[in-house]
Amino acid sequence: MLGWALTFLIIALIAAVLGFGGIAGAAAGIAKVIFFIFIVLLVISLLVNALRGKAPRL
Repeated sequence: MLGWALTFLIIALIAAVLGFGGIAGAAAGIAKVIFFIFIVLLVISLLVNALRGKAPRL
């Protein structure tokens, strides 16, 4: 999932350099959403593993 966020970030940067403002904004927005979903899922995973008594696997 983090890979998808980075992909959309790169698309946004390339589109911004080429002057495609709408596409750059949309790609940056998608990258933000996917990144925050990744962070939420990471925190949930760490909490569940902590409550089970297992050490987190990073």
